[in-house]
Formats: sequence, C-alpha cells, structure tokens
Amino acid sequence: MFESLSEKLQGIIRNTGAKELTRDNMQDALREIRRALLEADVNLRVVKSFISAIKDKAEGENIVEGVNPSQQLIKIVNDELVELLGKELKPLDLSGNPSLIMMLGLQGAGKTTSSAKLAVKLKKEGKNPLLVACDVYRPAAIAQLQTLGKEIDVEVYTVPDLKDVQGIVRGAIEYSRANNYNVLILDTAGRLQIDVDMMAELLLIDRIFNPQEKLLVIDAMTGQEAVNVAENFDAQLGLTGLVLTKLDGDSRGGSALSVVHCTGKPIKLTGTGEKLNALEDFYPERMATRILGMGDIVSLVERAQEVFDEKQAQELEEKMSKDKFSFNDFLKMQKQMKMFGSMGNILGMLPGLNIGKDMKDKLSYESEKQFKKMEVFIQSMTPEERENPDIIDNSRRKRIAKGCGVELSEITQFIKQFNQMRAMMSGMAGLKGMFAHAGKSGEGFNPHSKQGKHAMNKAMKMMRRFK
Repeated sequence: MFESLSEKLQGIIRNTGAKELTRDNMQDALREIRRALLEADVNLRVVKSFISAIKDKAEGENIVEGVNPSQQLIKIVNDELVELLGKELKPLDLSGNPSLIMMLGLQGAGKTTSSAKLAVKLKKEGKNPLLVACDVYRPAAIAQLQTLGKEIDVEVYTVPDLKDVQGIVRGAIEYSRANNYNVLILDTAGRLQIDVDMMAELLLIDRIFNPQEKLLVIDAMTGQEAVNVAENFDAQLGLTGLVLTKLDGDSRGGSALSVVHCTGKPIKLTGTGEKLNALEDFYPERMATRILGMGDIVSLVERAQEVFDEKQAQELEEKMSKDKFSFNDFLKMQKQMKMFGSMGNILGMLPGLNIGKDMKDKLSYESEKQFKKMEVFIQSMTPEERENPDIIDNSRRKRIAKGCGVELSEITQFIKQFNQMRAMMSGMAGLKGMFAHAGKSGEGFNPHSKQGKHAMNKAMKMMRRFK
C-alpha cells in the first residue's frame, strides 16, 4: 500500500548530501517530503504537523561521527512516522466476561469479513469467539456472516426475523455465558453514509452494554474521506481503535497516516489480504521501517512461524537429504508459500531491497504466473510420475506436454530445473549435517580444522556445479 510514498521518501533521503543538516540543505528535502505526502493523499493538516516536527528536530543537529546526513534524516523521519502512526502496539481490551467488540463502519469497508478474520485471530490466541449478526437491514448480511462462520468453524448467533438489535445482543450475551464463549464480535449494520438512525442504534448498544472495544473498520483505499468518517464516528461513539482493511491494495496510503493523527485513536488491526487469516496486529515501528525501505524481518519471521508446518518441514528435509523430493512435495511447498502471502508483500518485508514498486509488481506477477504454470505441468502427470520424478522419460514428457498444451522443450526445461533444485537441496541438507559435525568441538564451526576444510570443499564443489 505504501509503495509510492516509500519509493519517494527513500529517493529524497538518498539525495541529501552534506556534513550538517541546516535550514538551507533541508529546505529542498522537506519540500519533496511534503509533496510526496500530499500525493500519497495524506491530510493537509497532518502534513503540516509532520513537516514542522521534522524541521524542529533536524535543523542545526550535528551529524554523529560515521553517520552521513541522509542516515541522520532517515532516523528523524522514522521517529516522526512512528509517532504519527501511534507510537506502539495497542492490543485489544479483552477484559470483559464476555468481552464485547463492536465492529463499526460504512457499507463496503469490509466490516463483516473483518469480523470473521478477527474471530480466526482470536481462536489462534486461545479465545472462544462468538460472531453476532447485528446487521438486520442489509439483504443477505446475516447469510454472509453465517457462510464465513462455517468456513472458519466459528458459531454465528442470530435470531431469525428479529429486528431489535438490543434484544439480539442481550440474547447473545446470555447464550455466550451458557456456552462458554468469552469474546462476542458484534457485526453491526453499516450505511452508505452516516445518518441519525444508524448512530442512534449504535449509541443505544454502546450505552446499554458498554463494549470493551469499539473498532471502526476503514477501507485504506478510501483516501481523504476516511478521515471524515473516522472523526464522525469518534465524535458520536468515542472509538477505542481502528481496523484498516485492504492494506495490501494499490492505494496511496495517506489515510493510514491521517486517521491516527486526526482522531487520536490507534490503528489496532490491519487487513493485509483476502484470506481469512490475513488480519494482523498493527506495529507502528514496523510499518515506519517498511515505508522507509528498511524491511520488516520481525513480521516476516512471525508470518513464517504461523504458516509453515514444523512437522511437514522436517519430513521434507528428510526427503531432501535422501534425494526423495517429489513433485507432490513441491506442490506442498508451493501451497505453503501461497499461504505466506503475495511475493510483493514478502519483498516489502525484506530489508535493503532498493527496487521500485513497478519492479516489485513485475516480480510478484511473474512469480505467480510461473507457479501457476508449474502446477499445470504437475497436474498433467500421473500419480506415479508425481511421486517418482526419475521415471519420466522422453515419451512421458511428450504426453505431459500434450496434456497441458505446451511445447516439449518447456516440459524438458522444467524437469531439468526441478532435478537441479532437488540435487541442490540434497547437497544443502548434507552440508547442514557436515557443518554441524565440523562444529561439535564446542567452539563452533572452524573452517581450518580437518572436518571444516572438508565441509568447505564440499560446499565449493556444489556451488561450482550449479553456476
């Protein structure tokens, strides 16, 4: 989402070259930062406040020895971005018995889907959530929530034909206590615009049941209107936090920077994809480093721990070491990579990747296209061929090529690359054991020892083989 802003800020900072940050050499940089923020749809009063804060901190600041002005400016801009985005993680308040979370927002913001995503997240954290269908006006709203509930295996509380939302919430609380549900997620009604009737209903729920969380769901692609919506809801209900959806979309990102500043309410959760597990806690510091192109390794590792099955990974490693890696195993790995998120999202979390948005999009698109093509190739094989790649001779390749409608050369090239990858994986698995054995002296790996030299020679041979 922040690619455009990120690219511009990185370019501006790289071009700052001087021994000291002064009023003169900062003027051009600040002008470009202001322009980049406005183009990213950041609210004007937010831009003014942000630029003023940077100017106050930067002017006349002496450069630390060994740190150039652009690095110093990165530090100042990073600190101000963290401040602007809310300083630190603000976790959900789940102190109630049961805890009540009101999901608020206009139609189309992704409120119902976000409710389901939140239920998935809470389940992972050991909670027992209950979805409550409080949107009794929008056609098929209850059916949509029930479909999502079935998909994620979370019960949805509804009262057929009842239009009294207070009665629905009261019944849900009683039901939750009788059935050991400890978090109620209220999917309230949205409108195409804020109106008196909508607010009156929400105010009654707020006053009567006193929910621990009142979360406004905002579409990150809304732009400036997001600020107006957030301020209106906050003035009427006193929001406790924000949920920003479509953070992975191709928007300019200004709303995320603006709503926190204008409402004083933290972004608590962000939607980063269409899948129902794509709702994450919002860490201002991590987002700031991503905007400035410094990556987000912590989030990348956390996502990997969620997605990758440790037992399955061990099984695959064992197969690799014995050169038994099959096309079926390749498909399993590919499925896990898909759960990880888009290639563009992964690239955004890697530090030091000085590539623009267009290149990221191109890499993401090409990798997705290539993976889909590989799936078609493998699906055109027999079960026996998928499990035993070594049996695929020229006649089988011809049949596979015909089955998926491509030239024989493409299948030949794919199988050749797969065999090279399999050999490399086997070699790396073997090296892992060799390096571990070479470092068993208690002093770690020693490249000058007999075992260490043997391991290093083996590594060099393998690298030469795959040049």
